[in-house]
Amino acid sequence: MNSESMGNTLNYANKVILAPMVRIGTLPNRLLALHYGADIVYGEELIDYKMLQCKRVENDILNTVDFVLENGQPVFRTCAKEKDKLVFQMGTSDPQRALQVAKLVEKDVAGIDVNMGCPKEFSIKGGMGAALLTKPDKIKDILTTLVNGVSKPVTCKIRILPKVEETIALAKLIQSTGVAAVAVHGRLREERPRHHVNCDIIKAVAESLSIPVIANGGSDEYLNCYEDIEKFKLLTGSSSVMIAREAQWNMSIFRKDGLLPEDDICKAYLKYAVDYDNPYTNSKYCLQQVLHKNMESSQGHALRRAESAKDVCAIWGMEEYWQEVQSKQQRSKEYFERQRAPHDNFYTGMRKRKLEDGSNLVEMHIRFVKKDYSQEKTPKSYLIEYCRKQKLAEPSYKTEERPNDRHYKSIVTVNENKYSSTYWEKSKRFAEQSAAIVCLSCLNEYDGNKNFDKTGILSAEIMHHGKNDCHDNSKEIETVVNVIKSGGCHGNNKRHKTESSELMPDEQQYHKAQELNTNEHQV
Repeated sequence: MNSESMGNTLNYANKVILAPMVRIGTLPNRLLALHYGADIVYGEELIDYKMLQCKRVENDILNTVDFVLENGQPVFRTCAKEKDKLVFQMGTSDPQRALQVAKLVEKDVAGIDVNMGCPKEFSIKGGMGAALLTKPDKIKDILTTLVNGVSKPVTCKIRILPKVEETIALAKLIQSTGVAAVAVHGRLREERPRHHVNCDIIKAVAESLSIPVIANGGSDEYLNCYEDIEKFKLLTGSSSVMIAREAQWNMSIFRKDGLLPEDDICKAYLKYAVDYDNPYTNSKYCLQQVLHKNMESSQGHALRRAESAKDVCAIWGMEEYWQEVQSKQQRSKEYFERQRAPHDNFYTGMRKRKLEDGSNLVEMHIRFVKKDYSQEKTPKSYLIEYCRKQKLAEPSYKTEERPNDRHYKSIVTVNENKYSSTYWEKSKRFAEQSAAIVCLSCLNEYDGNKNFDKTGILSAEIMHHGKNDCHDNSKEIETVVNVIKSGGCHGNNKRHKTESSELMPDEQQYHKAQELNTNEHQV
């Protein structure tokens, strides 16, 4: 059962599929399902109104595409690893809203699905989900609008109706709209998992249609391991099988070599959750489903008490991995903030302003991240070393405390010039280190950051892509760096004599070096 795509068309025949599940079908679980062998993965149902409040954002830190609300909260996150196998499921009751949402996500997914089977109250009251089962005209309008309006295949997921004839008639109407497949959950709208799944009605639908029919609803009763998938497929006469609860409990049901222990599942899940910065509350919920029969174990109790992603990772001995990834993501974030700084603000948004005493202060949007520096030689140490080499007075620091939260900002004075970070740090020591980094950056001096070499070029360690598929700009970068070195600003830094809106030649060269480095690694 191998996945395949034909151009822009996702083939739904002979597939094993992760079902759409609210809170479960987020990115980490979808990637985990694909890792274990799922051919297609459906995202959790997302309501049209909420998606229409979102803006599409390319997240360079995580290498994802995020659909975020105005407050920055991601509603839907996806990545290239699943692009050709991901079906976006929406809850909707209106053809035009459905089309708007489909157009919004179209280029980032492989298929579009409409939920027409959810029996939950919020769906029914909104005229969505199973409420559509008794509104064939609306079903036809929604599906026809989508099929005609988007380039990706359209599907829907339904429940059976009280009579087999009614279910077949509905399925034929759905097929007439031009959809690529239909998923059939073999239970009535009012039935729940404890009720028997009606395989005969699914089979009758499959025999009546020419498009792929995807059988759903067999978890626990018929589906407990990989070998059961083919049996359920034969029992229902379906083209493909969609798995929900059994996958929720153990994603390795998609694994041909058999089920894996809970611990293995949890660790594999957490790796994806950490890598893609999944909200810890969602990760906690998903892991609770994996431990559903063992929540009274020591791990289950610890999971209940967990109050952060770090706490959750610590339960499975992955705290160090979490810290490592967090540090890399923070470094990447700062790097891209520097890249996105306005053109008239050098590096990390450098600006100059006058203080009350008439002196000039240079500020930059940069902070001290402890893990990025050696304990033996900090930015302050490098700055002292620089001053001694230049035969200047040693740096002097003036630190201010913000009363409401006891955070600190420091100004360092070197050769009568003053430098500071725009960040407020949690300690005086960190504030002084941040100020030292700003000063060294303006002086084109190395500050000891382990992620940069002494030319200021970001090390390959935290770049997201290797050099194999990239252009070799190393000679041009070397040339630019040499220009920077030759025109470096020492002593009375001429940059401080300019207005904040001007960009000096050495600043332009530094920008160029950063751009070339970005191209080299295809960040």
